[in-house]
This record gives sequence, structure tokens and C-alpha cells, in this order.
Amino acid sequence: MIEPNPATNAPAGDAPAGDPANDAANDAANYAVHGDVAVCFLDNPPVNGMGHAVRQRLAADLERAAADPQVRAIVVAGAGRMFCGGADIKAFNTPASRAEPSSRTIVKRIEESAKPVVAAIHGNALGLGLEFAMGCHYRIAQRGARLGLPEIKLGLLPGGGGTQRLPRLVGVEAAARMILSGAPVLADEALAMGLVDEVSAGELLPAAIDFARRMAARAGHPVVSRRAATPPKDAGWFDEQRAAASKSHRGQPAPLECLACIEAAGTRPFDAGMAFERERFDVLVNGTESKALRHLFLAERAAAKIAGVPADTPLRPVKRVAVIGAGTMGGGIAMSFASAGIAVTLVETKQEALDRGLANIRRNYAGTVAKGKLAQAEADARVARIEPTLALERTAEADLVIEAVFEDLEVKKSLFARLDSLCKPEAILATNTSRLDVNEIARSTSRPAAVIGLHFFSPANVMRLVEVVRGAATAPDIIATCMELARRIGKLPVLVGVCDGFVGNRMVAQYAREAEFLLEEGATPQQVDGALQKFGLAMGRFAMSDLAGLDISWSSRKRAAATRPAHLRYSKVADRLCEAGRFGQKTGAGFYRYESGSRTPLPDPVVQQVIEDCAREAGIARRAISDEEIVERTIYALVNEGAKVLEDGIAQRASDIDLIYVNGYGFPAWRGGPMFHADTVGLAKVYERVCAFHREQGEFWKPAPLLARLAAAGKTFAKPE
Repeated sequence: MIEPNPATNAPAGDAPAGDPANDAANDAANYAVHGDVAVCFLDNPPVNGMGHAVRQRLAADLERAAADPQVRAIVVAGAGRMFCGGADIKAFNTPASRAEPSSRTIVKRIEESAKPVVAAIHGNALGLGLEFAMGCHYRIAQRGARLGLPEIKLGLLPGGGGTQRLPRLVGVEAAARMILSGAPVLADEALAMGLVDEVSAGELLPAAIDFARRMAARAGHPVVSRRAATPPKDAGWFDEQRAAASKSHRGQPAPLECLACIEAAGTRPFDAGMAFERERFDVLVNGTESKALRHLFLAERAAAKIAGVPADTPLRPVKRVAVIGAGTMGGGIAMSFASAGIAVTLVETKQEALDRGLANIRRNYAGTVAKGKLAQAEADARVARIEPTLALERTAEADLVIEAVFEDLEVKKSLFARLDSLCKPEAILATNTSRLDVNEIARSTSRPAAVIGLHFFSPANVMRLVEVVRGAATAPDIIATCMELARRIGKLPVLVGVCDGFVGNRMVAQYAREAEFLLEEGATPQQVDGALQKFGLAMGRFAMSDLAGLDISWSSRKRAAATRPAHLRYSKVADRLCEAGRFGQKTGAGFYRYESGSRTPLPDPVVQQVIEDCAREAGIARRAISDEEIVERTIYALVNEGAKVLEDGIAQRASDIDLIYVNGYGFPAWRGGPMFHADTVGLAKVYERVCAFHREQGEFWKPAPLLARLAAAGKTFAKPE
């Protein structure tokens, strides 16, 4: 960690502007002279984002150092935990992002400086932070520092000169790898690439001052913009990269724009390349795709803020977790904790089930080792953290118990009643149910305040999303602990309330309903899936059902049959397929058929006959269905139900719903989630279509009151007030 001038011991950035005494304190904290070397600190906690105020101070400090005859060299360092995490994302599309002095203006002054300017990099130098560092004459990095240009993850290109300077420093091919992946490199790799000039194994600031002093003794200083970019070895390299990017980033313009700018670095003069970069950046930053990705980026931060649970809520310690059930879900949950270094007790009722679960866990880790993504020693250590047992009594030592047993309310209530008597008083009891009543489960214990839902998504060792289900009695410290613990194991926790299916499955039921109705009305499974994939979903509705297993939702439908209103339309297609033993990929047949050993869905005349029989029995005249209607009816069904979820208080905010759908259901991130997509289309237009479907299709399409109000007021889900 680097702190501002240690002599002042001043905290980073806690003095308000406008008071001369405070301004003086800030000057002392952010600017210091060590003999003949001036040190300017970027100081904007927590990541030293290079917003307008930071740029103003930096420009002033650089001018001050340039004018001081005592100063022969200048070091720019980051205060606190890192050098600079990049630009202020919230300022994009606002005047503040272009206000002078811009980073480009500051870098131009640095390039013209007779005194060498050294970027001293520790922690992270990302995005605009790295772009600024590349504009300095020299770069020294502390070992372990990470340097990267992650803009592509936000649907952008590096717009502060990154596409022009990086190819000039490391060559076109290495620059493209960094920019197109968005992944950072460590300091030693950056040194080998030529991205930094020196790596310090010890304390950075003294090393940077010494380095700057040595560079001041040289005549003339390197300016990256005057270098030539090393071109790719293969003349057809850019065409190959464009073809690959078009395939891997379908519907996203940023990769192609990045490649165009990198190509310009090798074919145009620097100033022309910079102008082209700015032009293409402006196109992207004003585009829907980047706005959607930035929406999700900020949504993840907003999801951590919970009404009624203060940020300083004390957390319960969790050192050992017990997982009950060693099936696909339970095994995946156990792996998630073991991979994060947390001891796990894995409980089953039968030895063969326990052995099978452990074999699957070992197989999953072995697959990761075979791909070169995990060392064998680490895989062995992770398996060793999982203690298998048939004794439910072993849960007595756990700080958190998660059940992943059969999805039956009475089974879960019985289990929780027993856990209540076995587990220590401070233990948290969690259910992995995907739709059952968490409040009912909690009432089977004497500690409903300690009961919570942790709905992992399958496969749990891969999927990021966890719906954290707050029951009516769940205590704030239980919620805070589970949210923090989910992040600790690399998951994305989103708080939801109790209802049938919570947020994700409650909404997806409406999506599935419309997809099945469309089959009866004239579409085929492959047409529905094809239209949804063109829209951007990772998988279509029916291929996804075959992957998950049709029997799971069939069990739920059979339980609900007795209370299903007789007057409401109901499609029997999925039930007929299940009655014929077609449960999806695991049986080789579902909505599609599958060749032995293959996961490729193939159209099946048997399914088409079932669809037509069901349509005839229901008195439905089949017709031609357009792809546009398929997308509108399925996606707007999600949106309308999402509005009801918000109004019912099941989700805190619309962006939480978007996180759930992008991270749990394969909704395209570059569309921002269903609620953001509706905002993009315009809620007045969405409401109009929902009303039309209500007239045509009936009760299921009754418009959500919240949707009606927002549409009438010209508001959005993102900004309802």
C-alpha cells in the first residue's frame, strides 16, 4: 500500500474543498518533494478513479513540479491500495467526462515536459489509469501489480489513447490480446512485454524516486506516441481476428471497433489514430450495448445495498459449512465452498449416493486440471476440504447448513425440524429451494430468524448467481452474513423475497407459458429457440428445458394441478412428452431428440405430432408465427411479471432483476436484462404491446399496474421517480 506523504499522516481525501486550510492539507497530502524528485498522488478513494477533480489537481501538481527549479524528475503514484482503477463510469455520457483538463491534455503536457515523468504502479492500473501511465515517459511497477484495459467488458474500447499507445509499446498482437480479453497482466509479464520499464520487489515509492532520479540524468526521454507499432507477422491476421470476434461476440460491436483502432495504430500517424479512436469510442459509449453493460456493472454494486440492513451490520463467523445432499446441486455447492478454502461436511443418507457424489466432485476437478486451469495439488487440497459422512449429527459443528435435498415442502420441513435440534444455537440454517415457501420451512424450527434461502443455480460450482431469500423473520445479521459469504466464494448474491419461484423462476414461468402457447398456435420448438437465440439468449426455451430435465417442472405442475383455475388456458404439450418418458437430454428425447453421446438438439416428428394433437384438442387453429411475435410475447411476459415482482416487493430494484436474468438464465448481457431492455424499447411501447396481448390472449396478460403508471408518466424502471 502507498499512502500520501507520510510526513503529514493525512487521510486520503477526507478534507472538503473550498476551505483554505483544507486545501493546504490536501496539497500536503497529495504533493511532496523528495530532494530533487516531486511526487504527485492520485487520491480518490477507493480506486483513485480519474474523475474531473482528480485531473484538475494532477494537472496543477504537474505544473507546480515543472515550474520548481529544485525538481529534476516527477513521480505520479496512487494513494492507498492502488495506482488507478480507471475513469469514473458514472460520469460517462455527461459533460464531466469531457471537461478540461482531460487525460489526453495532461498526457500531452507530460510528453512535452523536459523533466521525466514516471508512473509508479502498485495494486491496479486499469483502463484510463493504465492509459495515463502509458502516456508518461517511464513506468515502474511493484511486483504483483496488475495492468489492464478492461473496457471491452463494458462494451467500450480504451478511449484515452490505449489502442494507439499499447501497440506501440508491446506490438499489435500482444496489444490485441490484452484489449480484446480485457484481462490484466502482472508486473513481471508487463516487464517482459515492454509495457513497464522496471519492476520493484520491495517498497515502491523509494524505488520509483530512485528510478526517476536515474532517468533525470539521461538526455531526452522516450515518448510512446513517437514510436511505430510492431505489425502482426501474418498479413491476414486482422481478417482472422475480425472473423473470430464476430463469432465469439455475436451482437456486440466493441471487439470489431477495438480491432479497427489497433489496426489504425499501425497504419495512421499518431494524431490521426487518436482522432479515429475518439470517434469510435463516442459511437460505442452512446450505443445501447455499452449502456447495458455499464448498467449491469453498476447494478452489481447496487445489489449489495440492502434496505433495513446497515452496511456495518456485524457478521457471523463461518468457518465450516455443512451441505446436505450429494447430488448435482449439493456437490456443486460443496465445491463452491471448498474451492474458496472453506471446510465442508457433505451429508448423504446412503453410501452409494455419497460415493457417487464424491466421484462427480473429483471428476469435475480433474476436468479443470486437464484444461490447465488448476494445479493437481490444489485440486487435491480442495477435495480434502470436503468431509463425507452419513451422519446428520455431524452438522452440529457447522456454522452454516445448506440443504439440497428433494424439492418437497414436507421433506424440507421435517429436515429443518431435526436440524434445529442438532445444530448449535448460532448456526445459520439455509434452504436451496428454488421456489418453495421459506417462511413455512422456517416455522418448522424454533429459530426462524436464523433461517434463510440460498438458491444456487446449477451447476452451482460454475454459475455465479445466488438468490438470497429473505424470510419474514430472517434477521439482518443473517442476511448480511450470507451476502458477504456468497461474495467470498465468488458468487453474485441478489436479495429476493418469498413467493412461488422467488424472482427468477416466478418470472420464467410466464416466459415458458408463452413459449408453449406459441407451439400450439403454429410455431415449432426450433423456430422459437432460433428466434430467442437471434435475440441474444444463450439457449432457446426448449433446448434449455431439455438440458435441465422436463421431469423437474412436471413434478411442480402435478403438485399445482388441483388448484389450477379451470378457466385458464393450459398447454399439455410438456405433460404429454413427460408421460411418454421424454425428459430431455438424459433420456435422449424431450422437445428434441438426441443422438447417442451428442447434445445437439434435432427436430423430431413425434414432438410435432404431439403439438398438433394438443392444439386440435384445445380448439386452437394453427397459423404462421413471426419471429418478432415470439420475442415480444416471451420477453414482454418477463417484463410484465417483473413489474409485478417489483410492486410486490419481492425484488428491491429493477436492476436486481436484470442481474438475475443475465447471470442465471442466459439473458444477453449486452441487452442489460429484461427490465433494462424494456426501458430501451420504451415503456410506452412495451405497455401498448402488453395491452394488445391482453386483448388477444386474455387474463395472463393483465398489465402490471407499475408498468401502466411508468408508461403513462414517461418514466423508466431504472428511474421510476
